[in-house]
Amino acid sequence: MRNHARRQSIIGQLGRTTRTIAVVLLIPVLVSLVLMFVTSDRYQLAMSRMETAAGLKPAVGKDLPEKLFSVAAGQMRYDESGVEDMLLDVNRTLDALLADASGAGYLQLTVARRTMDTLSSYIGQVRDGMAEGRAISEIEKIVDEVRDVGDLVTDMLDDFVSVEIDAAVKTGASIQRIVWVAFLVEAVLLMAALVGTGEATHRLADIIRDAIYQMEGSVFRLTGGDLKARVPRMEVEELSELATQINVMANRLETLIERSRQEQENLAKSELRLLQAQINPHFLYNTLDAIIWQAESGKSEEVIHLTRSLSDFFRISLSSGADWIPLEKEARHLEGYLSIQKTRYRDILNYAIEIPQELQDGYIVKLLLQPLVENALYHGIKTRRGGGFIRVSAAKEGAKVRFVVEDTGRGMSPDELKRVIAAMRSDTPALAGDTPALTGNVPAEGSSFGLRNVDMRIRLYYHQPEGLVIESGEGGTRVSFRVPLKSREEIAHDEGVSG
Repeated sequence: MRNHARRQSIIGQLGRTTRTIAVVLLIPVLVSLVLMFVTSDRYQLAMSRMETAAGLKPAVGKDLPEKLFSVAAGQMRYDESGVEDMLLDVNRTLDALLADASGAGYLQLTVARRTMDTLSSYIGQVRDGMAEGRAISEIEKIVDEVRDVGDLVTDMLDDFVSVEIDAAVKTGASIQRIVWVAFLVEAVLLMAALVGTGEATHRLADIIRDAIYQMEGSVFRLTGGDLKARVPRMEVEELSELATQINVMANRLETLIERSRQEQENLAKSELRLLQAQINPHFLYNTLDAIIWQAESGKSEEVIHLTRSLSDFFRISLSSGADWIPLEKEARHLEGYLSIQKTRYRDILNYAIEIPQELQDGYIVKLLLQPLVENALYHGIKTRRGGGFIRVSAAKEGAKVRFVVEDTGRGMSPDELKRVIAAMRSDTPALAGDTPALTGNVPAEGSSFGLRNVDMRIRLYYHQPEGLVIESGEGGTRVSFRVPLKSREEIAHDEGVSG
């Protein structure tokens, strides 16, 4: 769950970036618009109040005194003048302005409204005076008072308009400041959004590029033969499924190649067992002939010795089909072989087997030493007048044991040594872990056949690039190899063993 939470989606990242930019740019716009609407509304209300107040001035300062003067002069009756309706309209308008005003303007309107009450009182005196039939001169004096009070109300309305004009100017300045501030904020936020978008895009591009490089590197290693290479967990959600499928493909490919390699290795082992079987019949025929000769000569002890040695030799050679045997049995097998050959060749063959006792409990692939000894006998000792000596030795070298088979036979010239090594390594891969190819028909009597068989089995069973090392000169030939000794537990799970 934690890894999944850290995984990033390209679409999700782009969506978050877009939404963030939109919010960053939209909020100041909305705020500035709201402020502008509020300020503009205040400005419009102020203009409306000024227009209303200006509309009251003619009614109070001119229309009311003129109508009252016409009433006093007898030009119209009071009830026909409409003075009271005009007065009522003016008072209602002032009350409405008062409800919407504030500050200094409210104070001016309050005084004007109270003055209108005084004006109403004078108008009532004109009405009553006309009804009582007072002298026109008295009525005219009251009308003059009405005119003076009306002028006073008009002056108060002018003061109110002046206050509203100042407020409107300030409101206009506020609108202008809001516009400029909004412009500056939008410009700064736009630059920040552009920078932030660039950085977010760069980070997203880095994430995608790194993910693609990781995937490309893993695929490149796979195509280069590294079957253990896997695409790491992708931080990009859209690429994670592709990485998973590549890893599934790599797992299947590794399984198929490992299965194919195992099948090739098993086939190679079977072919090597078949080739190994070609070595023994000639030795068997020759040994049986020797037993017959000894029997005909009446040498029963020699017959018993040869028969027992031959029995041990083939019992260990077969080893119930096992490929791995203790080193002690390999040494005993070698001793039986050399004992038989010593009986056959007598004075021309001497030998020594020097394998430390502490090494003999370890397991090795069977029949690694006997073919080397046979090669030394038939191609070294027999071809030299006077015979020679064969020494088989083993010594610990680090985690491995070096086995050496050396003879004092005729040896090989450099050209002969090259040909033997070339024949031994023919059609054989040189890389560790490759399965040696068994191609071509090499005769059992060839000097390189036994060497090639042992060399391939060493590299095949021990999975190592190094097999036999051959050195030869006038003083004889030395064949050696290094392999690890294994315990029974190390090989019992997947290899046949002989106890």
